Amino acid sequence: MMLFVLLIASYFVGSLSGARIAQRVFHTNDPTQSGSGNPGATNVYRVSGWKPALLTLMFDVFKAVLPLWGSYFLNLPPIELGLVAIACCLGHIFPIYHKFKGGKAVATAFGAMLPIGLELGAILIFTWAVSAYKFKYSSLASLISVSLAPLYVYLLKPKYTIAVTMLSILIILRHLPNIKRLLTGKEPKIHEKRKG
Repeated sequence: MMLFVLLIASYFVGSLSGARIAQRVFHTNDPTQSGSGNPGATNVYRVSGWKPALLTLMFDVFKAVLPLWGSYFLNLPPIELGLVAIACCLGHIFPIYHKFKGGKAVATAFGAMLPIGLELGAILIFTWAVSAYKFKYSSLASLISVSLAPLYVYLLKPKYTIAVTMLSILIILRHLPNIKRLLTGKEPKIHEKRKG
């Protein structure tokens, strides 16, 4: 019963949108109607600048940190923690407050992994930053980071490897349209507005 309550609560918390909150705070354009149409930090940066993007990023990260940290201290086993993380990310991807139209959940997945350890967070940020600098694609940097996340966790805290693998698979599946655009050369780079 406790797990069920946590899953439902995590979904509802995950459904809160940092991009839409930033839009109201800074009175900017609706990110779902501009750029790529994705309510994530990268698209908010493209269409509204770094301040709304930073608020979007921080909110979407910490909305996952809180339920996962709470679940961690309730001594849930790793697999159940993974399910809570997935519920939070599903809230971001299919938000009940916004007609089930959400984002990619990269920042939310990152926030869900943070309670495992700050060293993991630092390694993931470094991986994303190096990949983004090298390739100039936010989506590719995210895919590289989440793909390597299970390996990093295995080396740091192996008991969470399966849970993080579950989460990584969800994020990769959510990026299938991005993967297609990357392969066809149609994916916008970080500083570009999406064409067409």
